[in-house]
Amino acid sequence: MGRYDNQVVVVTGSSRGIGREIAFQFAKEGAMVILHGYQSTDALKEIKDQIKKMHGQCDAFIADISNYEQVQQMFQQIIQKYGNIHVLINNGGIAHMGLFTDTSYEQWMKVVQTNLTSIYSCCHAVLPSMIHAQIGTIINISSIWGVTGASCEVAYSATKGGMNAFTKALAKELGPSQIRVNAIACGVIDTDMNNTLSLEEKEELIDCIPLMRMGQPKEVADLCLYLASSSASYLTGQVIVLDGGMI
Repeated sequence: MGRYDNQVVVVTGSSRGIGREIAFQFAKEGAMVILHGYQSTDALKEIKDQIKKMHGQCDAFIADISNYEQVQQMFQQIIQKYGNIHVLINNGGIAHMGLFTDTSYEQWMKVVQTNLTSIYSCCHAVLPSMIHAQIGTIINISSIWGVTGASCEVAYSATKGGMNAFTKALAKELGPSQIRVNAIACGVIDTDMNNTLSLEEKEELIDCIPLMRMGQPKEVADLCLYLASSSASYLTGQVIVLDGGMI
């Protein structure tokens, strides 16, 4: 028996990296995991097959989370097929590096809509059923740059800062409905997103981390498992920094 038997867990952006590992770990704990991607059908099929091989339960949906209508349609299909959603993990997002003065309006809006407007859309779609059932957990995957800001990542930092404020505000609003909302502000996690960095750049980053290493996707997933569990039943409205002591 797993900790999440008979629970429906939606993980956006679960075709790779942190989202992929979160999906694996919830599936191992018995959850019905709903995978999500946009332009990653092959990757979603691969992870779906792997979960099935380990006798886990999952399904996969394709949607552009920056598009409100597509998000609404996706969640309507999920709820019609599987009933109430118990855990929503807003992990989908994109990065953008470059000088602010070189950031076009189109690039700014793409980052804002994909990283920040998407959590509005996903929460807006799932909350009516959660509030009706008086149960649910929302976990937003954020970044330390939403706390401190990062040079050459103004758009990304702004969206993650917005996500942190969104988390705190929504937790206050949903507390009376027994729905908890928390965020994980990740530091440098060893994922494909960091593969664009040179070895020298990675070493410079690691030199800034007191634990002297990057975090692993499983460490983020393990924290998600805890935050969604009854052990964290009094924990809401928090932005938990997971960064090896970097900030």
